[in-house]
Amino acid sequence: MKKIIALLLALAMVAALFVGCGEKTEKITLTVWGPAADQDPATGNWLKTMCDKFNEQHPEWDITFEYGVCGENDAATKVTADPSAAGDVYFFANDQIGNLLQANAIAQFGGKNLDAIKAGASEAMLGSVTYTDGGVYGVPFTGNTWFMMYNKSVYTEEDIKSLDTMLSKGKVAFNTGDGWYLASFYVANGGTLYGETGIDAAAGIDFGGEKGLAVTNYLVDMCNNPNYIVDANNEVGLSLMAEGGCDAFFSGTWKADAAKAALGENFAAAQLPTITINGEAKQMKAFAGSKAIAVNPNCKNPAAAAALAVFLGSAEAQLAHYEMCGVIPCHPELTTNETIMSDPVAKAQLDVIANTSVTQPLVPDMGANYWIPAGNFGGELNNKTITHENAEEKTQAFVDAINGKGGL
Repeated sequence: MKKIIALLLALAMVAALFVGCGEKTEKITLTVWGPAADQDPATGNWLKTMCDKFNEQHPEWDITFEYGVCGENDAATKVTADPSAAGDVYFFANDQIGNLLQANAIAQFGGKNLDAIKAGASEAMLGSVTYTDGGVYGVPFTGNTWFMMYNKSVYTEEDIKSLDTMLSKGKVAFNTGDGWYLASFYVANGGTLYGETGIDAAAGIDFGGEKGLAVTNYLVDMCNNPNYIVDANNEVGLSLMAEGGCDAFFSGTWKADAAKAALGENFAAAQLPTITINGEAKQMKAFAGSKAIAVNPNCKNPAAAAALAVFLGSAEAQLAHYEMCGVIPCHPELTTNETIMSDPVAKAQLDVIANTSVTQPLVPDMGANYWIPAGNFGGELNNKTITHENAEEKTQAFVDAINGKGGL
């Protein structure tokens, strides 16, 4: 009997040991704010699926998740309204970092979490969440840039390497009146925004001198080309495409489905072409930003929140995001994924980020000085009030304005 009792006690202790190993040690609550599309039951509720998976992978926490709807573009408004009541983890567009920091609504990553972010992001994507103080404030999960969509029955893969060739063979729409697109021409010919790193406010925007004048003269010719279409608000080119009045236009993923519908089997997408300046091919470069995941510095469980943010931006989560919601990943591990790279839109966006882009600067002066003058200057080009005769004067006025030294 003593042996039986001893055996039963031993078995009980072993059972207790195994139960103890399976128990989670800390019960916590995390509030996660994300876009409605990521919480749609019709597509499997990506956000809840990933949070549940994170909970399973971290026995040190027993997490109760609470969810809220907040799109990436709304974060700067909704989170800053009351940071103490906002999500512990939320999604945001990278150009909002300055506003979020000012409101004490976004935390800087460090330690192993920072190491994981650096390992899972390209130089462009890491730069998109690095603020002017050198701190990293988000986990990128998709790029935010633009690329070319075109009719492959009009253009060959060789044709699309050069914008000049494209303009000679078909109708091309471009939103020159928007500084987000206009800058690509000046950067192509060596122009810089806030130094080589994009965070040197004192360096200003260098779109002037002989190199800038050469670009303005190129744009004067482009805007006078009968095959050039003024793509106001990125709507004109797409609307003409279905009826054969436009063969190529430049925009982002948000226009891809409509372009596919317009072109059918002739739809194709690619990274940016070159332009010819003084007889040399110069590579156009789009602004590249990101959508990312942030941690609220006011949260009660920062370690768990930071770990969750990193997980939601991991290769595993990004792949599921693409498969469930169509969100194009940016993790380097996924740029060789056959399924993703066989998607022409995904490949075009990833190629732009890797090969034909510069990180969109987060310097506050850009928001204050660049966008309105750039739009006005592009509008003048489209209206043909900028000519070869006044190009030098107009370019200098443009450069002065985008550096906060005058109006345009």
